[in-house]
Amino acid sequence: MVISVKDLVKRYGELVALDHLDLEVREGEILGLLGPNGSGKTTAINCILSLLNYNKGEIRVFDRPMAPDAYDSKRDIGVIMQNVAVFDELTVWENVHYFCGLYISDKEKCRQLTDEAIDFVGLNDFKKFYPKKLSGGLLRRLNIACGIAHKPKLIILDEPTVAVDPQSRNNILEGIERLNREGATVVYTSHYMEEVEQICSRIVILDKGRVIADGTKEALKDMISLGEKITVETSALTDAQLLALRALPGVESAAFDGRELHIASGKGRSNLEAVLDFLKKNTVSYGRIYSEMPTLSDVFLELTGKDLRD
Repeated sequence: MVISVKDLVKRYGELVALDHLDLEVREGEILGLLGPNGSGKTTAINCILSLLNYNKGEIRVFDRPMAPDAYDSKRDIGVIMQNVAVFDELTVWENVHYFCGLYISDKEKCRQLTDEAIDFVGLNDFKKFYPKKLSGGLLRRLNIACGIAHKPKLIILDEPTVAVDPQSRNNILEGIERLNREGATVVYTSHYMEEVEQICSRIVILDKGRVIADGTKEALKDMISLGEKITVETSALTDAQLLALRALPGVESAAFDGRELHIASGKGRSNLEAVLDFLKKNTVSYGRIYSEMPTLSDVFLELTGKDLRD
C-alpha cells in the first residue's frame, strides 16, 4: 500500500476537519480525491505529508510511518499544489534544476533529469524564459516539471489545471496518465468532474472529514437512485400533459421551464422510448431531445447535497 491512513482525527479548536478518516492509496493507481469546499481534502493531504500535526490516527507511506523527518519516504514523493510555487528570478531550466537538486545530489544526473522533465511537459522552447513571461498554462506545466523531475514514486496533484486553457489542460492530463503508465502512483484532486472521469481509476469522495464513497466511477454511479435523464426542447406542454408524464412508469420527476422538459428516471430505468411515444400520441411539437446516464456530478450532488464547485 502506497498510503495507508487509519482513524485520522484533526481538530481546529471546536472544528473537526478530519473525523476518524480511513483512506488507502494502492500502488499504480490514479486516485481521484473529491469533496466540497471544507470537506477535509487539503487537510488530509497536509497530514499525509506531515505538514500538519493531527490529534489521533496512523499514517503510513510506502509501508513506513510518516513523520516530518521521514526523508527517505519524502524523496519518493512529488507534490504539485494549486498555487504555483516557482522562483521568478530563475529561468524555466534553472527552476526545474533547483527543485530536482533538492533530491538528486549527482550533478550530471540532475541535469539529465531536468532536461527530461522539461521535455516531458513540453517546455523545450521555453527553457530560457522567466516565469513572468509564461502564460498561465505554461506556468502550470513548469510547476509540474518542478514537482516530478526527481522521478517520484508517488505524485500528489492538487487542482493542477485551474485557470488554464483547454490545450494546456489536455497536455497536463495526458502527462499525468503517462507518469502513471511509467510507474507513478497518483493522487489527484480537481473541481472538474470530466477530468476525474477521464483519468482516475478509483474515486474517493470526502464530506465533513469522512469518506462517504469509494470505488470506480461505474460503482459510484450505481450507488445513487438516479437513472437516465431526458431533456426535450419544447414550448408546447400543458400542465395536464406534464402530470401525465410524471405518472409514466419509472419516471422519478418531470419539470418544465417553458423551454425545456427535464425528466429523471429511476435507477436502472430508461424512459426515452416511452417519452417519445407520449409526445407523438399527444402531438407535442419538440426540437432536440437527448438522454444521458448519471454523471459523477449527479453522484456528488446526491451524496453530499452540494455541487462540487460550491
